[in-house]
Amino acid sequence: MRSSLYSFVLVLALAAGLTTAVPAAATPVADAAPAADLARKPYMGWTSWSMQSSKYPGLNPDGDYSYLTEKNVLKQTGAMASKLKKYGYEYVNIDAGWWRDMAWKPKFDAYARQAPDAGRFPRGMKPVADDIHAKGLKAGIYLPVGLEKEAYGEGKMPIWNAEGCTTGDIVHDDLRTTNGWDSAYKLDFSRPCAQKYIDSQAQLFADWGYDFLKLDGVGPGSSKSGDNYNNVADVAAWKKAIARAGRPIHLEISWSLDIDHVADWKKYSNGWRIDTDVECYCSTLVSWENSVDDRWDDAPGWTRHAGPGGWNDLDSLNVGNGEMDGLTKAERQSYATLWAIAKSPLYTGDDLTRLDDYGVSLLTNREVIALNQGSTPPARPVTASGDRQVWSAKNADGSHTVALFNLGDSPAAVTAEFSSLGFSGRGKVRDLWNHEDLGTHKDKLTQTLPAHGSRLFTVAPRGPEQQATAYEAESKANTLSGNAAVGDCAACSGGSKVGNLYQGGKLRFNDIVVREPGRYVIDVAYVSGDPRTVQVSANGNGSTALKFPSTGDWGTTETIGVPVTLKAGTNTVTFDSGDGYAPDIDRIRVPRRS
Repeated sequence: MRSSLYSFVLVLALAAGLTTAVPAAATPVADAAPAADLARKPYMGWTSWSMQSSKYPGLNPDGDYSYLTEKNVLKQTGAMASKLKKYGYEYVNIDAGWWRDMAWKPKFDAYARQAPDAGRFPRGMKPVADDIHAKGLKAGIYLPVGLEKEAYGEGKMPIWNAEGCTTGDIVHDDLRTTNGWDSAYKLDFSRPCAQKYIDSQAQLFADWGYDFLKLDGVGPGSSKSGDNYNNVADVAAWKKAIARAGRPIHLEISWSLDIDHVADWKKYSNGWRIDTDVECYCSTLVSWENSVDDRWDDAPGWTRHAGPGGWNDLDSLNVGNGEMDGLTKAERQSYATLWAIAKSPLYTGDDLTRLDDYGVSLLTNREVIALNQGSTPPARPVTASGDRQVWSAKNADGSHTVALFNLGDSPAAVTAEFSSLGFSGRGKVRDLWNHEDLGTHKDKLTQTLPAHGSRLFTVAPRGPEQQATAYEAESKANTLSGNAAVGDCAACSGGSKVGNLYQGGKLRFNDIVVREPGRYVIDVAYVSGDPRTVQVSANGNGSTALKFPSTGDWGTTETIGVPVTLKAGTNTVTFDSGDGYAPDIDRIRVPRRS
């Protein structure tokens, strides 16, 4: 969650002071799945935040965020149980505000823990979880990281089940602030009482019967950096507290997490939001330009980190309501396609009581869901061609998941070259969205796509593995100019790479020999900690600017397909930074034609 409006109402709440409520006695914990099953696959469900945060007419009649009520949560629970449960959707996640009234004034219990607002949740949080469980679903809840300022109570509030501990004993003496909104005091985990406070919160949620916690505003990330906003210790404390609480709880952290700390996020949580909010905070739920389209740039660097136990979270999938979503049909399908192939959790923020037929078809396509939920690895881009993108992943059965995207503003043809998938000749093609076998295609698969459109296929090779000739970037046969220089690279094929390709730096591969003239898609192994553009040309002819997706850091290589036109005999291929910054180059592989 991130919005200027949230920050504004938070300031008002801080001025309002502290209110408290005494918690109900602990109640028996309902049955829950074993901890080993948590995040075995990307979770599926529904979240309240998209509708809470929208200005769509009628959604929030009593003011900003007023959609969040017990009545609305249970209405969505019933709709999910009847419409989506059989497809794998199971989590009903209550987002920010369950402890705040309609004026955003918070309530806390006698132990500085968030307490449900009686106006929103008149029966409290446990009965809501019980009702969700009664439908065969799982219940999720939300907290911001840190000790909320309003809960501090001059440092005198006792900590539950922690004799002698007060809120003054769990934070730093200088009351430094933390989280994405600076709305909380940073917990000091060098003081034992801090862990006990987290233990008390986790136990409360376990006693209420919650199965999922979204911990928000976590850093490094959430638009914050520096020691005050390093919440790795908080996330670790939550993992420890959940283990002690006696109920498995999926821990999801948010937002725009720093990839440099991905090892920490993987160690201590079950999922991590890699990007900003997908919501537009406007008169629809989302918009294409606001942040849906950002994910095509931002997801690739995280791809290799997703797997059983923890997944890259692209945020909510709002494709089910048509006009309220704020997207064209083509955009809705592309949105759902990327989420599916990236192995993102599939949770929607739509009004499940008002799904249109097209939305139902997107949210319940069993072949696409199986792709997301099965053993297929996350896909990443395999061609560098700007708005016309091909993403792929090789499946355990030898087939390839292939997604074609046209991110441009007008219709365009997009082609997947089979050589870029690692094989040559023919491939058997199935269209997953349309449940249709398209027969056998030779050498490539081309589709004309509408603006912001996509198609999703599996391609089963019917030809041999693609043979190629490798050329190392650091070879003495090549020509380096400008700032370009050879550097060490432990992850690179020859232990070296060519870097410093910036502001005129160039790398020219010489003596590239092919038997036949024509168009070749060469595989380029590269390193780039962020998405970067390079000018590519062959034999001194006109260059093409191609964006290479991030590899996630400066110590990891990935490969991308680059189209070039070569002549029979000896060729050159040049990578030119122009006046910008280009990725570092490890090597290229040029397909061999028999």
